[in-house]
Amino acid sequence: MLRTSQAVQIEFVDRAKELDPALWRACFPDPNEGMFWYQVLDESGLEDQFGFGYALIRQAGVPVGIAPCFVHDVPINLVAPPAMAYCLERLSTLFPRIGHQRTLFIGSPCADEGMIGLAPGIELAAVLGALNEALRRRARQLKAPMIVFKDFPKAGLPALTSLKGVFPTVSYPGTVVRLPGSGKDDYLKSLSHNQRHNLLKKLRRSQDLLPLETTVVKRPSDGELAEIFGLFLKTYTRGRTKFERLDLRFFERIREQPPARFILQRDPANGALVAFMFVFRLGDRVINKFIGLDYQRGKEVFLYFRLLDAALDFAYATGAMELQSGQTGYRPKLDLGHQLVPLFNVFCHQNRLIHAVFRAIGRRVTWQSLDPDLEIYVNSHPSREGNS
Repeated sequence: MLRTSQAVQIEFVDRAKELDPALWRACFPDPNEGMFWYQVLDESGLEDQFGFGYALIRQAGVPVGIAPCFVHDVPINLVAPPAMAYCLERLSTLFPRIGHQRTLFIGSPCADEGMIGLAPGIELAAVLGALNEALRRRARQLKAPMIVFKDFPKAGLPALTSLKGVFPTVSYPGTVVRLPGSGKDDYLKSLSHNQRHNLLKKLRRSQDLLPLETTVVKRPSDGELAEIFGLFLKTYTRGRTKFERLDLRFFERIREQPPARFILQRDPANGALVAFMFVFRLGDRVINKFIGLDYQRGKEVFLYFRLLDAALDFAYATGAMELQSGQTGYRPKLDLGHQLVPLFNVFCHQNRLIHAVFRAIGRRVTWQSLDPDLEIYVNSHPSREGNS
């Protein structure tokens, strides 16, 4: 159904492929994950977790933007500090839905940053009011009392927080490492003395314990994909923070996409896959999406550092300017010179009482409360805290 506010119209569709590929390219240019990414999510059997949709934004009848959305019953204690999580458990006895809120998100369940894609020359502030009105109606239709603009960068906050009745909270920061010069030696020189010394020491130690053969594969075979998925599951089950749950269908579809590459590391003694990284090469950026590690090899092998080292080789070999490594798993990324990129969630709940509860929770969320590694980092670098 078409919704109109002044010269801006909003229409919702259920699948990415229902929208013009040319509009996707205009609104989600490289290095942003565009139509290929959302189409794979649509087709990967995630209906038991998410209900996907896309808001088509028109201005004076002309398509000018796309806002990816999804509905999810999210456990709120995923982001709440421990004390507040305890309060939520108590409140859920009075409000059963408060622990798992049916929520309409604007963004992607597993993209590094939320984004409302707009054609060149279109300002977010010019379309956001009409989009917000349409989202509120959409949320009521879907029986989703909570609306969240998920993981938006700081540049989008002024427009988003100008909306009536919303409040921002800190989210897990993204991570990115800039790649200076033309080779890995330039990257090593950009690290601090301690970072460089510790990294090279770990890599030498790892190489002595376990030589690895590294290959970059564009389209893994079915056998390789089964190995990759097995390692992915091992890493997924060990993670502290879980939002999406992917199965083999996702990997079968994503391997067909032109930007997709798989960095594979094998034990030359027996050919066993011991580590992989799935990346996108988009524009001047390499995006580290998912990894898998054979943890039975032991911590002293430093597989994660070997994998990031291989990703740096790949990034430089393809002329990339930066490596984006996503949220969580911060300690090794910080050791490797990654910078933290502040991200924010902007909330609104239709029930005023529950809205007030979540607003109180949101005010208490900080980088320190979200992740122990971030707490250590902020305490060590208070001047670099970027979570406000």
